[in-house]
Amino acid sequence: MATLLRPFPPPPSAAKTSQFFHSSSPPLHFSKTHYSSPNKSLSKIHSSKFGNFLDLKPEAKPESLHFDLHQFDPSTRSRLDVIIIGTGPAGLRLAEQLSRYGIKVCCVDPSPLSMWPNNYGVWVDEFESLNLESCLDKIWPMASVHVNDSKTKFLDRPYGRVSRKKLKTLLLERCLSNGVQFHRAKVWKIEHEEFESSILCDDGNELKASLIVDASGFASSFIEYEKPRNHGYQIAHGILAEVEEHPFDLDKMLLMDWRDSHLGNEPYLRTSNSRFPTFLYAMPFDSNLVFLEETSLVSRPVLSYIEIKKRMVARLRHLGIRVKRVIEEEKCLIPMGGPLPRIPQRVMAIGGTSGVVHPSTGYMVARTMALAPVLAEAIAECLGSTRMIRGQPLYHKAWNGLWPIERRCTRDFYSFGMETLLKLDLNGSRSFFDAFFDLDPYYWQGFLSSRLSLRELALLSLSLFGRASAPSRFDIVTKCPVPLVKLMGNLALEAA
Repeated sequence: MATLLRPFPPPPSAAKTSQFFHSSSPPLHFSKTHYSSPNKSLSKIHSSKFGNFLDLKPEAKPESLHFDLHQFDPSTRSRLDVIIIGTGPAGLRLAEQLSRYGIKVCCVDPSPLSMWPNNYGVWVDEFESLNLESCLDKIWPMASVHVNDSKTKFLDRPYGRVSRKKLKTLLLERCLSNGVQFHRAKVWKIEHEEFESSILCDDGNELKASLIVDASGFASSFIEYEKPRNHGYQIAHGILAEVEEHPFDLDKMLLMDWRDSHLGNEPYLRTSNSRFPTFLYAMPFDSNLVFLEETSLVSRPVLSYIEIKKRMVARLRHLGIRVKRVIEEEKCLIPMGGPLPRIPQRVMAIGGTSGVVHPSTGYMVARTMALAPVLAEAIAECLGSTRMIRGQPLYHKAWNGLWPIERRCTRDFYSFGMETLLKLDLNGSRSFFDAFFDLDPYYWQGFLSSRLSLRELALLSLSLFGRASAPSRFDIVTKCPVPLVKLMGNLALEAA
């Protein structure tokens, strides 16, 4: 956690400034990140009649795609238009979009063909609007939310799992057809001059371009902030597993299960969960294959992995789910909310480090797929023109293209939603989502997909408050005045 919370040093005042990526700070992947689990911690969780899935080793091995990439030749010393650090979904999507304008792009990554380790879930209409629905490998016609033991919401909105292989293959094919080049290396340092920037790589090569874009993930130290990064954190432990059986409907994905009856014989866990609740997220693929994930929606400070795992063991035991094989394991840590990067600055950002993660939900992949073309168009207006607008005008155009005033204001509103959720215990969370999913689908769907205007968000808030139970209204009034004041202050500053 020290890596995430370490303050960034201010840029030197000299004309030529530098930024370093420290080897002690491995970048977090842009949605969900895998970590090895310390055996010492796992030994504290005791096996049950239904088995302790935590003792099972994931069977899936790291995969790589097979492409003949266009390798950049540093010996030519040719200048590039844009260098993109990272080949996650954000980096490749932006490279694909920029290259459509004839802009010379090079993606720098030590393993550009490695498969992404993350499971990405999206609302189907989000990918349909981007003509990416062919990259979904499973679609559920509906989603469900267990508010408590006696109430379940059914959401008439199809949900899909992204095929990592299909999406990465599609983006790579488009990049290659448009002439995008690749360089296999890790970036250690960025240096700036008035009209160009250069990266220094761990292989000793130096590459120069008019613009550097950081798409390397949350933990990057290349992006500067003016305010403390007071994130909330979403943390989860998930497994893609073969099970003997499970209780889930195959035509519905389980978006949230807030029930806590599985903790009836676990007084410590039940007390902890009542204060800092977690829910189960489940994607059933067939009667024996399911993705299961115990999730803390948002907390500050972050809830511990060991706590998440203990709750998941108790939940699966209560549901009678016996895990036979763990195919994949996923350990997720997503910084949410917090301040935007300094706008503008000399390094552009896309993905996790750019602030596009939904502050209230942690969703990002569909939003990044949608915003990359917007950013590409802004950059192309400078580098794709015959005038070749570079330097400060380029940085200003790019950053304000990604974060115009309206989008900054709506993000402040979503961040207010996160701050509200941070104040709610289990009963408060149940009441909130009970009222939230009773809203007109236009509003709850628009909120989850980050597509509501500021006016629509205000109407949503009024409607939500009106539908909330008396205890929920009391919670909002008594627990959320400080976040509300911060929201109003931020909106005033943005409008000034």
